[in-house]
Amino acid sequence: MRRVRSPCTLVARTTRGHGGPQEVPVAHGDENPQLDERDVSMLDALFTQSPVGLHLLDTDLRVVRINTSTPSMRGVAMESMVGRPFRSAYDIVVDDDMEDAIQEVLDTGVAVRQRVVRARFKRDPSQEGHFEVSVLRLENPDGKVLGVAVTSVDVTERERARGRARVLDAVRRTVGRTLDSAVSCEELVNVVVPAFADVAIVEVVDAVIRGDEPPLAPLPANTPLLRAAYRSVAEGTPIAHPVGDVHRLPGPTPFTRCLADLRARVVSLRPDAPWLAFDPPRAEAILSAKAHTLLAAPLTLRDNVLGLISLYRAGDSPPFDEGDRRLAVELAAHTTLCIDNARRFAREHTVAATVQRHLLPRSPESQTSLETAYLSVTGADPGAWYDTIALSSARTALVVGSVSGKGLNAAATMGQLRTVVRSLSTFDLSPDELLARLYDTAAHLATERANLPLGDPMRREPLTADCVYAVHDPLTGTCTMAGAGRLAPVLVEPDGTVSIPDTPAGPALGSEADSPFAAGEFAVPDGSVLVFTSDPLLTSYLAESSRPLRQSPDYRDRPLQDLCDDIVYALPAGMGAGDAAVIVARVRSFPPEQVATWEFESDPATVALARRNTRTQLARWQIDQDTAFNTELIVSELVTNAIRYGSPPIEVRLVSDRSLTCEVRDSGSAAPHLRHARTVDEGGRGLFIASQLAQAWGTRYTTEGKTIWTEQSFPSLKRRS
Repeated sequence: MRRVRSPCTLVARTTRGHGGPQEVPVAHGDENPQLDERDVSMLDALFTQSPVGLHLLDTDLRVVRINTSTPSMRGVAMESMVGRPFRSAYDIVVDDDMEDAIQEVLDTGVAVRQRVVRARFKRDPSQEGHFEVSVLRLENPDGKVLGVAVTSVDVTERERARGRARVLDAVRRTVGRTLDSAVSCEELVNVVVPAFADVAIVEVVDAVIRGDEPPLAPLPANTPLLRAAYRSVAEGTPIAHPVGDVHRLPGPTPFTRCLADLRARVVSLRPDAPWLAFDPPRAEAILSAKAHTLLAAPLTLRDNVLGLISLYRAGDSPPFDEGDRRLAVELAAHTTLCIDNARRFAREHTVAATVQRHLLPRSPESQTSLETAYLSVTGADPGAWYDTIALSSARTALVVGSVSGKGLNAAATMGQLRTVVRSLSTFDLSPDELLARLYDTAAHLATERANLPLGDPMRREPLTADCVYAVHDPLTGTCTMAGAGRLAPVLVEPDGTVSIPDTPAGPALGSEADSPFAAGEFAVPDGSVLVFTSDPLLTSYLAESSRPLRQSPDYRDRPLQDLCDDIVYALPAGMGAGDAAVIVARVRSFPPEQVATWEFESDPATVALARRNTRTQLARWQIDQDTAFNTELIVSELVTNAIRYGSPPIEVRLVSDRSLTCEVRDSGSAAPHLRHARTVDEGGRGLFIASQLAQAWGTRYTTEGKTIWTEQSFPSLKRRS
């Protein structure tokens, strides 16, 4: 093989290489070793044609030879570089301290391989590049250190693609974790700044935030937009509109054009751009931020406009390019889906809250001995309900419940159960019997849901509900209660003692448990406060650590709504009373002068005595003669029936409240039957006559017997206030 003289003076051995040490010529000079001409040709090709940057440095880190064929070195004369220190020879500024890294390789011989560094060109700081750098120490065959070899590969596009992929992945992981449009917008700007942009702004059509349908493109002129999110790398930069501001986009501008043709666009920001004059506040903010490039992307879904993303780069940041524009389109698409999901949730939430408000009573039915107030329900739990129902004999039923599930279906099921409770309460059922029948109704509704078509999502949602039904009797000073599930009231006694009454809890409505319901009775002294909630956690908190309830005696003569407000103020963050149905009730003693009670023997002669006592009592209450006569007749018929068909003792009680109640109690269990007597019949008209004279009547059963009661309205009564 023919040997030639190479134009290189140094022969170096690269350490830690693959395949063992190799002799490589590294510099020009007068004394040249004899080398194979193919080696020389290879070196010349590497330093003149290779796309990989090659840089040879001596032990003082001065340039010995470079490859001038790479894009970053084109147009650079090698003579102007040779002999210059590394730190000043190149027209780039490297973020990482490469000189220290090269010196370490020179000192230790430990190579640096494929280290990615970011660099900027001194002639144009806005141009940014990424290079994959490897550094090797050079030694001669005797082990003498001759310098270092540095290779660099331009990986700018690859790193930009990786950076865009990281941003997109972060957006997909972070944005949309909640069903809140504003939160999703905040999550987006927090991800893209500073990773992708120096300033990020998200504006959403105001109606979309409220859950309305988005308008079709092009966006109608003067459509209100809400500034949902803003973030900038520079603190204190002036902004055109603060977050939360509702404004309209003047035009024509790149923003209005973007919302018209639904195309993302990169715009170079020049101070003399004519469109800046149409939007002075935004123009002032752009100039103050020294932004040089705008990337505007529409938030669009099926030709509907939900809003706009505006991204800016300022200062030394490189301008947006086509790859950035494509990324912005993907970011906008993901954000749009998140906002639309939140919009649909907000719409369903609004509808469910509206249905709930119309299904629930607007104001409680306060009685003479029981003052009640509701804490407003915000719709966060549309399956929650409360109710107060006036019962016979000055009693009041307090009902609180909660249906599983969310949205409109939960609100509709809640309305069904509340209607059933109201209907059953008219039969004067005991709390445990009422809940047993409500349990059967819930089971029927659950069966109907299970038989829905396979594609109906409601089929996969089990129907369960909790409910507590309590009846307060002011004449006995007690409360009888039964519960389905985990709900129970909090009792605050006049001395400040706070407790949860120990009453048996039955199975939740809709469950498959076979255990029966049981009712419990507890005393409720005058001045006590009862708090019913549909959230067991809230109930436990009120019973254990709530300051307002422990100070409830202070509210004896103050408006009950003050206590409701203080309960809300005292709740910790994340436990709002607005998420639950809440009834607050304060107990008052029933005026004893408005009740009259007599006990009679089972003797027909007592009928006249019962009428005489009734007449005297009604005169004392200043009842008009017509009503008094009707009441005497009712008492006469009911007492006669009790003597004939019931069992002693017989008790008659008159209660003058918002209506006049007549009660006849006996220890018999035979159910009364309303008969329509024929003309020739001598009896069978007693209960019929009572039902015609009274506004309402019914039968209430207890363990001691039964009570037949009637109620007469007050329009004809002339009693003192």
